[in-house]
Amino acid sequence: MTTNSSPQLWLYDTTLRDGTQREGLSVSIEDKLRIAKRLDQLGIPFIEGGWPGANPKDVQFFWQLQEDPLKHAEIVAFCSTRRPNTTAATEPMLQAILAAGTRWVTIFGKSWDLHVTASLKTTLEENLAMIRDTIEYLRSQGRRIIYDAEHWFDGYKHNPDYALQTLEAAIASGAEWLVLCDTNGGTLPHEISQIVQDVVKVTGEWGVGTRKESSQSPIPQIGIHTHNDSEMAVANAIAAVMAGAKMVQGTINGYGERCGNANLCSLIPNLQLKAGYSCITEDQLTQLTEASRFVSEVVNLAPDEHAPFVGRSAFAHKGGIHVSAVERNPLTYEHIQPEQVGNHRRIVISEQSGLSNVLAKARSFGIELDQLKAEAKQILQRLKDLESEGFQFEAAEASFVLLMHEALGDRQQFFEIKGFQVHCDLIEGKETSNALATVKVAVDGKNILEAAEGNGPVAALDAALRRALVNFYPQIATFDLTDYKVRILNGHTGTAAKTRVLVESGNGYQRWTTVGVSTNILEASYQAVVEGLEYGLLLHSQAEAAVKASS
Repeated sequence: MTTNSSPQLWLYDTTLRDGTQREGLSVSIEDKLRIAKRLDQLGIPFIEGGWPGANPKDVQFFWQLQEDPLKHAEIVAFCSTRRPNTTAATEPMLQAILAAGTRWVTIFGKSWDLHVTASLKTTLEENLAMIRDTIEYLRSQGRRIIYDAEHWFDGYKHNPDYALQTLEAAIASGAEWLVLCDTNGGTLPHEISQIVQDVVKVTGEWGVGTRKESSQSPIPQIGIHTHNDSEMAVANAIAAVMAGAKMVQGTINGYGERCGNANLCSLIPNLQLKAGYSCITEDQLTQLTEASRFVSEVVNLAPDEHAPFVGRSAFAHKGGIHVSAVERNPLTYEHIQPEQVGNHRRIVISEQSGLSNVLAKARSFGIELDQLKAEAKQILQRLKDLESEGFQFEAAEASFVLLMHEALGDRQQFFEIKGFQVHCDLIEGKETSNALATVKVAVDGKNILEAAEGNGPVAALDAALRRALVNFYPQIATFDLTDYKVRILNGHTGTAAKTRVLVESGNGYQRWTTVGVSTNILEASYQAVVEGLEYGLLLHSQAEAAVKASS
């Protein structure tokens, strides 16, 4: 818990630059703008927008933010030092940086002598001149500088004297932040801690004038930028903060090149709720889970369901003993209150469940069961029987709700399935097939026969069902089939194998998942699709009932 006296940490998000270097991740200008505005709402003070001049997309991104600036955050342009044996004033890429119009610029330079001689193919002295000239020039143009010391920890371990000279050059030229980068992601926390302590001590001495060249410079602030190649990025960033770093750089969901960057969705709550630092407001912290999922949706990557703090399973309880204990006191199996980061507790239902799981899960859906009555035990037994047949209710809670209503004898009969047929035309050379589905359903005693086409049998079935029902239930027009997953349960039986289908549906503001199991993939799909529509209608009827009750 932070207080007014909690030490301040400055968060620096590089999702829009470093994060987009993740393999398979690509964003448009519109995507970048949406993410930037969401990070601004989250309270991130520094947002690195990209490298203006490196590609047309980043140039346009910065131009658009000049027209419609963020409300709170500083948008930061990113660039390298000038090239060897040139001048910063004549360097074209620095002109693109200036044109971006940001107040803050992050410049990265080489800290490791190996990179200077092998990558830049220049001298150690020229590298120092590149750092000084670049920062001095940008400072003369009114920019404030964050200096990223690339490969800092490797450079310091191989040649500490030269690595420190690069920092001294940055300070003497007017850099306000020195960010120490574990670019290869191979450093361990105890090394990070010791080296950051060394740097904090030395730069503090420079700031009070023990080094002549930097005697007029302010005491610099230290930052940390870690990569996750050794699964240490979050631990290393925290170790650096404990050793004196005041800025933490990272990305939402840990996106980044190779194994990723330090994950801000883990760093922020760890630093704020456990270490006592002030990063964002408590209200903003409750938006963390939503922000994590928003970014994953925009970049079109599936959310990590098991991510700490923000994952769907972060506060999910499956074992009966765990559930019983959490019901009595959440501290028994939860390290924080899930609501602090905008998440929530979930009771998972499976064949391993005890009666306490069923009672807790029912309660979460507004259904009060009496453990002494037969219905609760019947639900538990039905659950175990179905899961032995291949059903899975952990990820299909909507199907479990319908199962409970059926056991209680109050499952609403919105429609009745009379039958269906599907015809597919497989066209050689095409990735999808044309499909025609015919369905027969009964609503209020009326039989309806409808047909629809789709780019596959499931899409055709879904479309035909909707067409048959929409005149009776217009709200179905707002339902979408958002995800479809298939798993073969016993592949050793070949084409006779059972198939489990999970269908995720939504109505624009809620999502729910249903399950179907059969040796026929179409029948399994149909079960899941039908229950998806049924559950959506149940939600709608409950919402209408709540409105009537409140009025």
